[in-house]
Formats: sequence, structure tokens, C-alpha cells
Amino acid sequence: MSWLLFLSFFALMLLGVPLGTAMGLAGLAVVFFGDLGLMSLPTSVYTGIAKYPLLAIPVFVLAGMIFERSGVALRLVRFAVALVGQRRGGLALAAILVCMVLGGISGSGPADAAAVATVMIPSMARAGYPAAFSASVIAAAGSTAILIPPSIVFILYSVLVPQASVPALFAAGLIPGLLAGLALMLPAWWLSVRHGFGVAGLQDGEERQSFWSALKEASWGLLAPVIILGGMRSGAFTPTEAAVVAVFYGLFVGLVIYRTLNWKNIYEVLVESAEVSAVVMLIIALASVFAWAGSTLGTFEALGGWLVGLSGNETAILLAVTLLLLIAGMFLDAVSILFIFVPFLLPVILHFGWDPVWFGVILTMNVAIGQFTPPMAINLMVTSRIAGIRIEDTVPWVLWMVGAMLSALLLVTFVPELATGIPRYLGYQ
Repeated sequence: MSWLLFLSFFALMLLGVPLGTAMGLAGLAVVFFGDLGLMSLPTSVYTGIAKYPLLAIPVFVLAGMIFERSGVALRLVRFAVALVGQRRGGLALAAILVCMVLGGISGSGPADAAAVATVMIPSMARAGYPAAFSASVIAAAGSTAILIPPSIVFILYSVLVPQASVPALFAAGLIPGLLAGLALMLPAWWLSVRHGFGVAGLQDGEERQSFWSALKEASWGLLAPVIILGGMRSGAFTPTEAAVVAVFYGLFVGLVIYRTLNWKNIYEVLVESAEVSAVVMLIIALASVFAWAGSTLGTFEALGGWLVGLSGNETAILLAVTLLLLIAGMFLDAVSILFIFVPFLLPVILHFGWDPVWFGVILTMNVAIGQFTPPMAINLMVTSRIAGIRIEDTVPWVLWMVGAMLSALLLVTFVPELATGIPRYLGYQ
């Protein structure tokens, strides 16, 4: 029956069936023809989503949308521009900085990329940056949102790998996330200088805001990651409760401080976030059927054993797994990658004694690279649409960003302390 699970999944995927539905139907086929009991299906669906850490996902989605609509992104952009100063490549560096800060609020790469692209791409166009270059930089920088805590991908990984707690994963992602952002800044700045792309600052006669004025306006947005992460570290609230705190803090900023939100905006945000969250939870529920069927048949354990048997060289297996995840990231979304690959990679992790928290960071960095690597790059799709260009136009620029992110990935891969140091220091491991 193992062959039926993957054969039906790939056949459905080639027919254009959505990935979540394909996983659910493949699992259903195995349950039906393998006589595993149809009544196991509702149980699998329920247990797949009835997990406490998953409560944080819809709330973080809502928090990210509230901060986007409240004007936080615009004020962070102004502050980043004032911080970077009037120089070649300044706006590109500012865009990356803003993506990293917003990543500490939303936990979602596409949401981060959309918020920053909406604000930055028109300004970058006026400053002489090609639309394809701007879309590439922001798409790549947006991917840091799933590394810099809080991260929706880390939450899902902790559900699949109980040995890795959410606080430990959040702490582990901090340095790799910052490294990824710094790695992206190098080609963004170098390409801007080499090709003579724009000068940072507001263009066409607009007044340039002073540093202190911009800092004052952006301070409420800059405080959000501090409150979220500081509260979790102090024990004031759990990651799930942190998401709720972020929502109410965002509402306070939007309604009272900036006064950019009204009740109509709030209703629209609630509806939109509910739709996004429903799609994510539906994919998780259907993927749970796939995962349950594979585990019951022993398919994932067999695949893991086969992978271990390919080579006794730990480094070779690690690089092979990384290559596999990079290729998968070019075609699959983060949720699908987690539910397809983590079950059969878990025996490999246990066999070699790899730290599950460190491996979670490695996996997430691979997923992050996939978010802006064509052809199925979700972040790049978002920024290209906002920029009004074809995704093919970004390839000459985005390959530089992929190379930069790969260098950060390899550094974390071969220096595990970059991921495990902070969780160990904070007592999470």
C-alpha cells in the first residue's frame, strides 16, 4: 500500500489538484483499499488540528494583518530610510531591515513581503530601482519572517516533532534569521552600487523625515517584537498567548496611537484573516490524513531507513537532505513540505543523533529559500504582482539572493551552535 500513497499523491498533483486536497485523497485511498477503517478519517482530521500550539497560527495571522493595516509598515520604512541614510542601495537595505522587523510580528513570509512591497516598491521605482530588482529583494527579505521569531513554520514543526518546543525553536531562529538578513544585504548593496541604482530617501520633492522624528513614529512598531519575545522569555505568557497579546497591542496602536484603523477596517481584517487561517488549517487537517496513513503503513520509517542506508557518511546524508528540501521548496508550500518530509526524516534525525531544534532551523531555512526561488515562489509571486512584472523578469536578480541565503544556510548547517546556543543559554534545552 505504500506505493499507492505516493503514486496517488503525485498523480493528483500532476492533474492540478491542490496539494492539501491531493494529500487528503491519497490518504483516503490508502485507508479505503488498505482496509484501515474509514472511521479513522474523522479522528485523524480532528487530532491533526486539535493541538494547542496550532491555536497561535490564526492569531498571529490576525496580528500581522492588523499591524499591516494600522500603518506600522509605512512608519518602519520611514525609520529605516532615515537610519540607512542618503546612499546608493539605501532603499534596498531599508526594505530588508523593515522585512526583518515585521517578521518579528507576523511570522508569515508572504504577508511580510506583501506589506513591505506595497509601501517600498513605488518609492524604489521613483529612486531608479528596476521593478524586478525591488521585487526580488523584498521577496527574499520577506522569507526571513519564518526564521525570526515568532514563526508559523516553527509552530507547525513543533507539532510534528514534540522533542522541539516552540520557545526553543523561536530562540534558535533568532541568530540564523539575522544572518540571513545580513547575507541578503550584501548582494542588494553591491548590485545597487554596481548598476547605479537609486539613492535612499524620499524623491520628487517630498520632505525627508529626520532620524529622531522617524524613530518616534516607528517606536510603537519596534516595540512589538520586544513585547512578544520579552513576554515569552520572562514567562509572562506562552507563544499562543503572545499571539493574543500581539493582536490587542496592534489594535491599541491602530485605534489609539496612529488612529488609522476604524471598525470597518477591523471587520475586514477579521474576515480576511479568518479566510487565510481556514485555508491553512484545512491543509493541515488533510495533510494529517496523509501523515496518519503513511505512519500506519510504516512507509515513512521505511523511507527513512532507506535514506540512512544510502551512505554511512553523516555529512553526505545531511547535504543530500538539504538538496532534497531545496528542490521541494521550489515546488511546494511550507505546510506541505513539513507534512510530507518531516515524518520520514525524523528516523534519520534520531539515527544520527541530530539536535531536533537545530534541524528544525535547517529545514525552515530551506523552506525560506523556496519562498523566493522560481518557479513556485510564493513571496516572489506576491511582490511581482505588486510590481506589475512577470516572475521571469526577476530571475537574474533573485539568483543572487538565493546564493546569499544558501551561504547563511551552510554556515548554520556546519556551525550548529549558531542555532542551539541561545536556546541552551536560556535553558530551553
